[in-house]
Amino acid sequence: MEVGLVAFLRLTWVAAIVPIILASLRLRPFHQTILEIAKRGKTMHPSSSKFTVPQRFFSHFYMVGTLWTTLLLLTTWLYACTAGSTSSTIFALHKSHRVWRAVFLLWLMEAQVLRRLYESLYVFHYRPLARMHIFGYFIGMSYYIVASLSLCCTCAPEVLDFILDLVSEGRKQWQPLEVIGGNRFPLWLGWKQWVGSAIFLWGWIHQLRCHAILGSLRAGGEEYVIPKGDWFEIVSSPHYLAEIVIYVGLLIVSGGADITIWLLLAFVVTNLGFAAAETQKWYIGKFEDYPKHRYAMIPFIF
Repeated sequence: MEVGLVAFLRLTWVAAIVPIILASLRLRPFHQTILEIAKRGKTMHPSSSKFTVPQRFFSHFYMVGTLWTTLLLLTTWLYACTAGSTSSTIFALHKSHRVWRAVFLLWLMEAQVLRRLYESLYVFHYRPLARMHIFGYFIGMSYYIVASLSLCCTCAPEVLDFILDLVSEGRKQWQPLEVIGGNRFPLWLGWKQWVGSAIFLWGWIHQLRCHAILGSLRAGGEEYVIPKGDWFEIVSSPHYLAEIVIYVGLLIVSGGADITIWLLLAFVVTNLGFAAAETQKWYIGKFEDYPKHRYAMIPFIF
């Protein structure tokens, strides 16, 4: 079952990445199709109402993401408290560390989706006429389901079996207090987890700041202005850059051995890169005095 799930997730990411790459190369019909799906808010013409939904529905992504990630986190955490508890063999300890690493990754993802949910409800002030393509809406709804599952895919089948066993037969020998961690609390965190967490936090904080800047601009009225401050001084889409930094942090925390998380990062980079290019084009066309030194998303590169 584990092999099947991992293969499915990897194929899903590849199937999502390839069309975006082809669209970035401006190969028809990929470019026009992906462009229409990716348009939202300021990059979508107000008169484009066919097959669209209000952009404020963005909050649905994070509602679903929060519920799903919380479910994965709690069930994986419960399982982590038992993994390796019946044996002290090297195999059992390796299994325990692998599961606890998934718990740690899900904790970080939980911090991300909760913040994004808060921002979508209280920071961003979506304009009444702002729309997004309905297909893009469904992609966004499913994204965090697949992304969070990718972070724990190597142990998800084991967790499912454990939960089904817990529900159907009961586990009287399982002690609820072990959820706190007990002697299996992940004190084994190595340098990859510490470095990855620091990078994640760096991107997390900057995305928080950049979203606050964008939110303040939207609250100021209907007229668009050039955003300034924080990473906006060097790139046009610093919130996208921060998102990439966040996922680089997650990749490092994971240890970098799972190709599924590499593909997750690849999707984030290609998807946001495509969106950043269109945003840069919109800014330049909208403002004659737009800073020429600003790159689209990655300083000195793109």
